[in-house]
Amino acid sequence: MKKFTLILMLFCFALTTRANNIQVNNISLENLNEVSNWVHVEFDLFWENSWRISSGPSNWDAAWVFIKYRVNNGNWTHGIVSQANSVAASGSTLDVTSDGMGAFIYRDSNGSGNVNFQNTQLRWNFGSTDTNDIIDIQVFAIEMVYVPEGSFYVGGTTGDETNKFHSGGFSTSSSYRVTSENVLTIANTSGNLYYTGDNSNGGDQTGSLSASYPKGFGAFYSMKYEVTESQWLGFFNSLTETQKTNRDITDATHKNSDAVVSRNTISWTGGTASATTTAPDRAVAYLDPGDMNAYMDWTGMRPMTELEYEKACRGPILPKSGEFAWGSANIASNDYTLVNSGFSSERVTNPETNTGNAIYSITNGAIDGPLRNGIFAASAVNNNREETGGSYYGIMELSGNLYERCVTVGTAQGRNFTGIHGNGIISSTGNGTAINWPNNTTGDGYSYRGGSWLNGSDFIRVSDRFDGASVIASGNNRLGFRAVRTAP
Repeated sequence: MKKFTLILMLFCFALTTRANNIQVNNISLENLNEVSNWVHVEFDLFWENSWRISSGPSNWDAAWVFIKYRVNNGNWTHGIVSQANSVAASGSTLDVTSDGMGAFIYRDSNGSGNVNFQNTQLRWNFGSTDTNDIIDIQVFAIEMVYVPEGSFYVGGTTGDETNKFHSGGFSTSSSYRVTSENVLTIANTSGNLYYTGDNSNGGDQTGSLSASYPKGFGAFYSMKYEVTESQWLGFFNSLTETQKTNRDITDATHKNSDAVVSRNTISWTGGTASATTTAPDRAVAYLDPGDMNAYMDWTGMRPMTELEYEKACRGPILPKSGEFAWGSANIASNDYTLVNSGFSSERVTNPETNTGNAIYSITNGAIDGPLRNGIFAASAVNNNREETGGSYYGIMELSGNLYERCVTVGTAQGRNFTGIHGNGIISSTGNGTAINWPNNTTGDGYSYRGGSWLNGSDFIRVSDRFDGASVIASGNNRLGFRAVRTAP
C-alpha cells in the first residue's frame, strides 16, 4: 500500500478583515480515505462579535470558508469539499454548497459574543492527486451576514434621490415591492418596476429581469464589510507571475504608484515577490472591473445586484425619505479625528451621538481616503444602527467609505446576469471566467451605489442611483466592492 504523504506546508491565511478578528487555527489533515480519495481538513474557527437572532432581522453572521491547495509547489487550485462526512464543530452549523466551493459556518442557536468552533472537519475531495505528492494548503475565511428570504421595498421615497426606483404607473414616491424571484418587467405601467431618468446614468428604462437574475427576495449571504487590502493580497499573492502582472493595482492603469495614495498602501515590486500592505484592515480602492471579477470568481462568490443592495440596507422596512443605510436621514456633519491609523485598532475619537456616522465629504476632513472596516462599530458611543452605521441586517459601511459596485438593471449587460457563482478558477492571464457577469474590460453591467469618502451626502443615500448604470472601465480612489453568495 502506498504511504499517504500529503503534507501540510502552510498555515492558514484568514482572508478577511480583522474587524472581528476572524482566525483559522490548528489546521491538520485527518481521516484519510484512500479508496474514495478524500481527507478531512480540520481546523478551529474563531471570531468576535458573532450573533444569531430569531426575532427582528431573524438572521446571523457566518464565515465563508474555502480551501486552496497546490501540488509539488505548482499553481494554487480551489479545493472541492462536500457535505457528506464533513463534521460541524460543537455549537455550529456547517452548510457546504452544492457546487463544493466552500461552506458557511455559523451558530446553531441564538446568542451573541465571540465564537470558537473547534475541530471543524471539511471533507476535501482531492481526487486524482497522487498520494506521494506534497500538498500545500491554505484555508480562507471571510465574514458574511445572512439576509433571509422575504419581500422588501425599493426606492419610491418622497426625497429627491437621483434615478430612484419606484412602482411603475404611480407617483415616483410610490415604493416598488419585490415579492418573488419571478420575471420582472421594467416599465412605467402598473405592477412593474421603473425608475426616474433624472440624468443619463440611470439606465435605459426598459427590458426585463429573468427569473435567474437575483432580485433580493431569495436568501443570500453578503460580505459583512467591503473587501480589504489584506483580503486582496490573500488573492493576489496566490497568483502566478503573469496573473499578478495583469491584476497589479499599483501599475499605470490603477493607482500608478507603490507609495501610499489616497490611503491605499498596497505595494508590489514585481516578479515573484509578494505584494504588501501597511493597512491590512482598510477597504481597498483602485480595483477595476476585471480585478473585482477575478477576485469574486476565485473566492467562489458573485457580485451583488442593486436590488439586493437596497434589501441589504433597509430589510423589509418601508423606505424613508433621504435615508442612509442605518435607516434614517440623520447624518454626522463634523470632521472626524483618527487614532492608530492603519492598525486594527484604528478608530474615530469623536464619533457623533444620536445620528448616523459615516465617512463622506463633510466628515472626511484631512483623512483623504477610506477607513478600516467596522470602524464606527468600534468607535460608537451607543451600540445602535445610527451610531455604528450598520444596516438592518448588521452589514457595515453600505453608505460611505467606498462605492459598492452592484449589477445594474439599467443595461442589457447587467440584466443578462443570472447569479452564477465563481468556480474558484481564473484564466492563465488573471481574468475571471464566470459567464453573464458585468464586462471585465469596460465595466458595462455595474451600478455604483452608496457613495464614498469623497462624495456628498446625496450620493450615499440608499435610493440614490446617480450612477445606476454608468460604464466605468477603470478603478479609482472612490470605488470598492463586496461579494455575495446565494444561500445554499
